[in-house]
Amino acid sequence: MAPAVEAVNKVKVASTPVKAPVLNEKTLSSMTRRPGSAHSWHDLEIGPDAPTIFNCVIEIPRGSKVKYELDKKTGLIMVDRVLYSSVVYPHNYGFIPRTLCDDSDPMDVLVIMQEPVVPGCFLRAKAIGLMPMIDQGEADDKIIAVCADDPEYKHFNDIKELPPHRLAEIRRFFEDYKKNENKEVAVNDFLPATAAYEAIQHSMDLYATYVVEGLRR
Repeated sequence: MAPAVEAVNKVKVASTPVKAPVLNEKTLSSMTRRPGSAHSWHDLEIGPDAPTIFNCVIEIPRGSKVKYELDKKTGLIMVDRVLYSSVVYPHNYGFIPRTLCDDSDPMDVLVIMQEPVVPGCFLRAKAIGLMPMIDQGEADDKIIAVCADDPEYKHFNDIKELPPHRLAEIRRFFEDYKKNENKEVAVNDFLPATAAYEAIQHSMDLYATYVVEGLRR
């Protein structure tokens, strides 16, 4: 049996010299203009055990056909659209605070757990894999995680431990959910937990780069 989450040691991702990224001015501006109220992307801490176990904000509950998403300006959860295809989100879906990807959005995460939760809440999740995805020609990778405080799922440590059919359902959802919008999505082979840790660490580092530049200005 895989060890319980309490016994999982924090994984330290080896740091390697990385060329300083070219900062996007629009992204930088959106991160420095802050509303008066708390902002779930910027004000919620990612947690001391990231990139293995981390806080994440749920935007879309399992079973929903409504595409809720973070409004970057206000920090509130807004209705972006209702899905055009006859599908629903297979698991709770959201983002990891204080992360930033190359598409100027926080890192996406799909959280497997027993129950749907309300949009806008946050929970502790444990990364178990990475789903590389191309959305209309651009990288839009997703972290696959389990709820770190769900007794049914917290013992999972790697995506290979999930039933193959569960992964097939996840893949099919993302391949199909934009088809009726005439938008092309391609899902590549799932990658192990170590790839997820590296992706999260990269997004944490990129976020920190923007924060430092915002303070410098």
